Amino acid sequence: MKNYFVIGLMIFSLSLFSQGGFSPGVGELGCTGIHKDSSIIKSWANTCKVIRGYQNILNKNLGKTSVGDSSKVIGIADNIVVSLGDRGEATLQFDGELFDGPGPDFAVFENGFDNYFLELAFVEVSSDGVNFFRFPSQSLTDNSNQVRSFDSLDATNLHNLAGKYSLFYGVPFDLADLNGTQGLDISKVTHVKIIDVVGSIRDSVASRDVNGRKINDPFPTAFPSGGFDLDAVAAIHIKPTGIQVQNIQKLSVYPNPSHGFIKFEKSFYNANLQVFDLNGRLIEEQIFSGNSIDLNEIVSSLYFIKISTASSVFQTKILIE
Repeated sequence: MKNYFVIGLMIFSLSLFSQGGFSPGVGELGCTGIHKDSSIIKSWANTCKVIRGYQNILNKNLGKTSVGDSSKVIGIADNIVVSLGDRGEATLQFDGELFDGPGPDFAVFENGFDNYFLELAFVEVSSDGVNFFRFPSQSLTDNSNQVRSFDSLDATNLHNLAGKYSLFYGVPFDLADLNGTQGLDISKVTHVKIIDVVGSIRDSVASRDVNGRKINDPFPTAFPSGGFDLDAVAAIHIKPTGIQVQNIQKLSVYPNPSHGFIKFEKSFYNANLQVFDLNGRLIEEQIFSGNSIDLNEIVSSLYFIKISTASSVFQTKILIE
């Protein structure tokens, strides 16, 4: 069975020569979108505050967007949205605190009607509701021409931007991407902020990714429903307020990539070992002692390994070929 997956991965890799290299749209091989009914979702945002943006930031006389309100994004994704408008934003909270676990920790849902008309947004998080920190987004879309109001985008050119997947599929975000950020505790995230990307390539209003590239998306969307249409935000790793998460440490593993047999940098005794796939689904679990394990029975892919002891949690990633 593994050979079929290897062949599939080779075909997928070859296709990336003409694409951006990030995860593709819903239904395509390698998509990391999380369906609203996924079992890994534990809860949904229960409060939201919205600051409206303009229908067209270059023509403010048109006014701000008006479709939906903050109540429309509470609870499960249902295609009932609030339209943020150019540079509009929404700040959400949960019944508990998000924390960094294996794989994605939360997901943002937009109401895109296909894999190609994509309205994008930045995502930021906070541990105190005051200081927010942005996920390192990337956009490889060509900037030589403006993506017009109803033009298409290629999801493989987009990373860490909400809105790259179609209706009922959330874009996953992993708090590990912000590990070490001064002022942010990724074991206690209390707020998630969604900020509309202004897709114009004009220098005066352009939104830029972590590398300073202009993010080119459909512009203008000068309608009462313009800009990013926020549907919902799902919590994957969440704990009740005030509950402490165990000390989380990184763990080195080798060889990586591996054909299945791997060694850890330290030995364990009667620890709980769990293996998760890219979508956070539990693939294997066992009581583990020693410093090596054989995973050659699972299919070729990237996995997250979590080893829990009485005092600490150790995490690592492994590519099985």
